[in-house]
Amino acid sequence: MAGNDPGGLHGGLAEGSGGVLGALLGVLVHKGGVGNNPLDGLIDSFTAAGLGDRIESWVASGENQPVTGAQVRRALSGGTLEQVAAEAGVTPDQASDEIARLLPGVIDELTPDGQVPSASLEEVIRHQGL
Repeated sequence: MAGNDPGGLHGGLAEGSGGVLGALLGVLVHKGGVGNNPLDGLIDSFTAAGLGDRIESWVASGENQPVTGAQVRRALSGGTLEQVAAEAGVTPDQASDEIARLLPGVIDELTPDGQVPSASLEEVIRHQGL
């Protein structure tokens, strides 16, 4: 998997450390993510913000296109970013920058076959050994 270091996946999601990415996925689940897998909602948010090409590169094999904190802020509108920041104990700007840095690699890790898994996020993490 090319691209960004998914280090936040191990510390933030699999271990439930309450990091920014864990908070993001938790918020998305509560906002009605499909089943227990909030990736579809996240993909929809980025696509609606005009960043579909970016997120598609993270799901597909090959180079992950970068995203900026400003782009993350645009994609996570409607109070989502503020809620994530509050849950993670950081400012919205810090949260968006952290998400921008880690999310491409995390999505890449969670979609090794180039498709969004239909299983719950917990099942995907367990299956991938993350």
